[in-house]
This record gives sequence, C-alpha cells and structure tokens, in this order.
Amino acid sequence: MKIAIIGAGIVGVATAHALLDEGHEVLILDKEGPAFGPSRGNAGIIAHTDVLPLASPNILRKVPGFLLDPLGPLAIRLGYLPQLLPWLTRFLLAARPADYERSIAGIIALQQLALPAWLARAEKAGLMGHIHRRGVLYAYRDANDTAGLEKLAERQRAAGIAIDMLQPQELRQMEPALKDRFAGAAFHPEAAHISDPLSLTMALFETALARGAEFEKAKVDNISMGERPALIGPDGWQRVVDRVVVAAGAWSKPLAAAMGDKVPLDTERGYNVSFPGVTGLTSRPVGFKDDGFIMTPLESGLRIGGAVEFGGLHAPPNHARTKALYDKAATLVEGLPAFDSGNLWMGFRPSLPDSLPVIGRASRNPNVLYAFGHGHYGMTQSTATAGLIADLIAERRPAIDLGHFSPQRF
Repeated sequence: MKIAIIGAGIVGVATAHALLDEGHEVLILDKEGPAFGPSRGNAGIIAHTDVLPLASPNILRKVPGFLLDPLGPLAIRLGYLPQLLPWLTRFLLAARPADYERSIAGIIALQQLALPAWLARAEKAGLMGHIHRRGVLYAYRDANDTAGLEKLAERQRAAGIAIDMLQPQELRQMEPALKDRFAGAAFHPEAAHISDPLSLTMALFETALARGAEFEKAKVDNISMGERPALIGPDGWQRVVDRVVVAAGAWSKPLAAAMGDKVPLDTERGYNVSFPGVTGLTSRPVGFKDDGFIMTPLESGLRIGGAVEFGGLHAPPNHARTKALYDKAATLVEGLPAFDSGNLWMGFRPSLPDSLPVIGRASRNPNVLYAFGHGHYGMTQSTATAGLIADLIAERRPAIDLGHFSPQRF
C-alpha cells in the first residue's frame, strides 16, 4: 500500500517508521523540509509524566491576566483576540470539571504509551544514544503549593508514574546550580530527555529514508475524495496514493476542513533561547512551576524556554517574552551565560482547546487519517501516535480508545 504523510516533523517521521514496519510504501511530503517548526525547537523532554490539560477549572479567573500581561506565562495578543474567540470559548468549556476529567483520561491513556513506544523505536532505529534517562525535576517556590502538588502526585502514581517529593536540601543536592529559593520539587526518576530535538528528528528522518521511504518537498492544498486519494498542490502538482496521513501540525486545519472536519486548531507560539556549547549546568531538565518555563541540558547546549502566546501564524515574534523568561531564570539559577550569547527561537505548537490531539479518520474519506494537534507534547506522543495510526490503517483494534481523540468530537 502506498501511503503519503503530509508533514516531516517528529510526528510525521515517527509515523513513517511505523508504516515501514508494516511493509508499506511511504512518501513523506513537506512544504519546508524535515524537522521544520517545533520539531527542532522544543524543550527536548519525553514528558510522559504530564497528565493535566491546559484548561482547568480555575482557569476562568486567570483569563483577564492573560490579556493584560503580554510577557506572562500565557498571553493573548489583543489584535488576535477576535480570531481566537471560538477557540477560547471551547477552551473555557473544556475547563468545566467533567470535561477536565475527560481530558485527563485521554491524556493519561496516550502518555502511558509514550515512553515505551519511544524506547522501542529508538532501539530499533539504533538511536538509543539520543535518549537520556536521568529524570526530570519540577521545582516550586511557594510552600503553599505543596498540598496541591501532593494531590497531583497521587493522580500520577495512580497512572503508574513514579514521583518523589523532594525537600529543598535534596533539590539543591541534585542540582547545585539552583539558587536557595525553592520550597521543594517533584522528581520523576523514570522520565527522559533527548540529545537535541533537531538532531533526533533528522536522525529518524534519515533512517526512514535508508529504510526505503521517499521524501518530496511539496505544498499540499487539497485532497480528493476518491478511493485512492489525490494530493493536489500548486501549478497542477498531484500525487495519487492509497492512504493519506495529515501530520502537518499547526498547518493541518485547512486540510481537515477540506475533508469535512471543522477542527478548532490554533497555535501556541512558544519561545526559547539556546546557548550552544553550554553543558553541565544541570544534569537533567528542570521545570519552574511558578514561572512557566523549563531548562533542558541538551547535548547541543542549554535551552531555556516555555510559555504560551496566542497570536496566530503570521505575527512576528516578540522576543521580549524570551528575555523575560531568561530574566526569571537568572534569578533562580547560578552561572547562566549572558542573554546576548544565546540563539533565539519562536515556533508554533498545534493546539486543541482540550489539550488532546486529533487521531482518527476524516469524515469525508476514511482513507485520509489525522495525526496532529499535540500541543506541547508532539515529541513525547509522536511514536505512540504513529503506532495508533498504523493500527487504524491495518484495521486492527488500537491499543487505547481513540474516542478521546476523534476529529468529530467537536
């Protein structure tokens, strides 16, 4: 069977491997090239320990602050607000207690597949050297947060996620570069981070080509309704295949609409600064709960990033946000290099209001499948999603209930 994958980011290249495992002929298409977008600029963490959606029952009281603080951990550009309102309405509905719990159930189901799927793929592709299992820390400064974090820890343990709650002295012993400003930390000893998002995505892409996948740089504007879908691009470009997987991240929405699915996809603009060659400051990723950013010791250098900005796909970056992240980090971590020595980046996370991706078949053509909308967890959930797509194409029963991720749930 000939299968086209639209998108050469981490989800697309992971899906290519899963389909090559099944003996399919795979064509990867991307308008930019491999590892474009968040697949090269994310935090580099296999964050299978995260189980909470962005929309939560206490989010409503925070929305005015999102509008008033353009440099805060979650910000909405005022000029983009009218376009965002439909998404924001669904986001607030997803924050209702019952909907919140449903989102958590879906997140946990997919996250439980994530790390085993990654380890299996890395071993099979000869890329285990890219995976570092030193755990991940989430530090907090407000001692009043302890009870809430203990409650979250109970939920995580119930999902099979190992977690230890650390005292300040234990945290400082593990990571001496952290200043003495923390009330404690949650430590996930089984969590992993990767060597570098760009290098890992490119390694997976190149090994897929070595296994027989083909790549073509092409823009896909539409997909036909036939039993053998035709991919249609500018100037008469066309490719006919047996199946199509849409894994184009933040650019997937128009293709889903053409297939009859009004998916409320928007983009979370994420920012970071990376310091090439700066290694050894910390031995594992450290998330800063009260400040909305994370610091990762990649092999390519130290990366500080995070936060969420809603501003669409076309507005220029606001790297005052990146500088604000760095300034917070400088108050919490000893020995950071000068901000001006870093490389700045902004990318587009494909985001759904309920923090769940879209994994399933298109309404108008069951031979078109979706694998997009992973938000902050594209790297984490990519190989698990790939396995689920392979199950659907083989008409096997998927490992988990895909109702949580249905494109028609909206």
